[in-house]
Amino acid sequence: MNVLAQPEALVTPTRRSVLKMSAAAGGLLLGFRLAAPGQAEAAQGSFEPNAYLEVKPNGRVRIYSTNPEVGQGVKTSLPMIVAEELDAAWADVDVEQAPIRPEVYGWQAAGGSLSIVRGWDNLRTAGATARHMLVAAAAESWGVDAAACTTKDTHVIHPDGATKISYGDLTEAAARVPMPENVTLKSREDYTLLGSWVGGVDNEKLVTGQPLFGIDQSHPDMVCATYTKCPAFGGTVASANLGEVRSMPGVRDAFVLEGTGVPAEVMPGVAIVADSTWAAMRAKAALEIEWDETNAAKDSWSSAAATAGSLAGTKGDEIIHSEGDVDAALQSAAATVEATYSYPFISHVPMEPQNCLAWHKGDSVEIWAPTQRPAGAVDFVARIFELPKDQVLLHQIRGGGGFGRRLYNDFVCEAVAISQRVGAPVKLQWTREDDTRHDHYRVGGFHHLKGAVYADGKLTAISDHFVTFTADGEKTVSGGGIRAEEFPLQLIANSEITQTMLPWQTPCGALRAPSSNAFGFVFQSFLHELAEAAGRDYVEFLLGILGEPRWLDPGNLRALNTGRTADVIKLAAEQAGWGEARNDGHHLGLGFYFSHAAHIAVVAEVSAEGGQRVRVHKATVAADVGPIVNMSGAKNQIEGSVVDAVSTMFGQTLTFENGRVKEGNFDQYPLLRMADAPHVDVHFIQSDHQPTGLGEPALPPAIPAVANAIFNATGRRIRSLPLSLDGFAA
Repeated sequence: MNVLAQPEALVTPTRRSVLKMSAAAGGLLLGFRLAAPGQAEAAQGSFEPNAYLEVKPNGRVRIYSTNPEVGQGVKTSLPMIVAEELDAAWADVDVEQAPIRPEVYGWQAAGGSLSIVRGWDNLRTAGATARHMLVAAAAESWGVDAAACTTKDTHVIHPDGATKISYGDLTEAAARVPMPENVTLKSREDYTLLGSWVGGVDNEKLVTGQPLFGIDQSHPDMVCATYTKCPAFGGTVASANLGEVRSMPGVRDAFVLEGTGVPAEVMPGVAIVADSTWAAMRAKAALEIEWDETNAAKDSWSSAAATAGSLAGTKGDEIIHSEGDVDAALQSAAATVEATYSYPFISHVPMEPQNCLAWHKGDSVEIWAPTQRPAGAVDFVARIFELPKDQVLLHQIRGGGGFGRRLYNDFVCEAVAISQRVGAPVKLQWTREDDTRHDHYRVGGFHHLKGAVYADGKLTAISDHFVTFTADGEKTVSGGGIRAEEFPLQLIANSEITQTMLPWQTPCGALRAPSSNAFGFVFQSFLHELAEAAGRDYVEFLLGILGEPRWLDPGNLRALNTGRTADVIKLAAEQAGWGEARNDGHHLGLGFYFSHAAHIAVVAEVSAEGGQRVRVHKATVAADVGPIVNMSGAKNQIEGSVVDAVSTMFGQTLTFENGRVKEGNFDQYPLLRMADAPHVDVHFIQSDHQPTGLGEPALPPAIPAVANAIFNATGRRIRSLPLSLDGFAA
């Protein structure tokens, strides 16, 4: 087994102590210590070897899913890891959302495609520890050597191969077995559950409309609320027609909250509390507020674009990366290309707008929230409302999409603040317009690029003057930074990135594959331009850049590996029929990107009717993310990422003027329709490398794959997004 240690930066200290790690008996040997959440059920005959699982006397196995579920499938995949090492039949497993206890479970969040990465070893060890103790209990009862026993489908099997005993019948005996110092984990070739197709544990509830989401939550004593903030970030309430609003049917109160002035907490605004969400929203529509915008944002996209345009042909005053002599390489090159790429600010727009049910009880708070950072929400609420953290109870609720938006807990803090004011449980519901106009946006940006190729067609130089944004004049806004390791700069003898930051006040934040979702489009499209200038096939051109198989940062197992890169590029090209003659009017385009430690290549197949109406017929995806946990979930994540990419690049853009976002609902901010969604053909290279997440990394290469295919179909180069601004339509 090729064992890859978890990077030190990803390890979260908890009460568990990893004592020892070594390869043994074809698997991984780990020490394990983790306190169980309580012994009440164990005293009644259940077996709870650790906080992740419980085996009941009736043979049912309860496994906690530790991280938030926002559609990425972790409520199913994380328990599958435990069940694999436990050798439990999946039909015997009941999955429950774990309580928010970071002191026990460590990192409990949904972001960075890290749930599998962070949980991999701990979850496997939890299952293997329980299996060891169950086997020891069975072996003792049989009077045989535990090493000669095997396990399968929630049973321990006697060395004779015929006699077996259910885990449920071993609970009391197993509870008396000392927890082992070390356990042996399975090798990939021994997996029976991992890598199979398993439907989501909530699927039946979802299709039958059961109340799983935040928007479904209810409390017998609750009131409903809306919250209205200044259209320009930072504005405060000067006056409002509160008396008129209070007199409307179903309205209980309307009042101003001064807030904390922090975008991820409570910004100033007007709260309306009513008997129903409908009554609150009717009253919200009747609100007339005069805003004091003295200190509000004045952000303007058109002004920023003009300033960025004036910087073409220059270098930024901050050097991010510099290698070799770019200027000399450009002067001596056989062919050069110069281009400006841009992309707009965009919003997350999850299908379920932000919401939260909260009850401030005076000396404690209870919260029901679909958040991606539940522990962060607890921390914020405890600090803002001056409560001990152990007096803030948060129930993790399934989220109707996140994409990074629910990493920010402003909607949670608002609900608690309103509840504190009215002294009752409050269900806060944002409108779609609230969600679009008060987001933490994916930042826009501009890239002034130059590149050069030798006479033999090889890439010799790339330079990028990156124009981004800053809120404080010292660092880029969230999601607006670029790394020196941007592909393929580490592989080019002459390369540089310089940076200019423009002022921006409106909050920005992480959106599915932060930064990568924009940089993939820019660099993969520009590399395609250079391949065209060199007269070379793009697959051949990219493979020529990679060189020999190797890690670019030896010892860093989340770094790019050129061999894995080449493998996914070749596999995607082969499966898509790259280079084959076509007579159907369809054209192919390729994109590769290394994001969240995942190596993924996409080949898009498009047609362009009349050179304007573009149809993305198919996307062929090849991915190396290590061993697949749940094939169903993995395929769904790649399909969703590709559809999200196509949706984003065709029509999504936000217009900022005077600090305001013009777009509000889907009539102005369109999403891709089902009839226009491409078929997605997914192929995995299941390597022995530590698995990485899949919620994000398939999106970045999909956008340039489509853009490059459009060029091949029409001869028109896509250098700015969305495509609708260039006259293209889906």
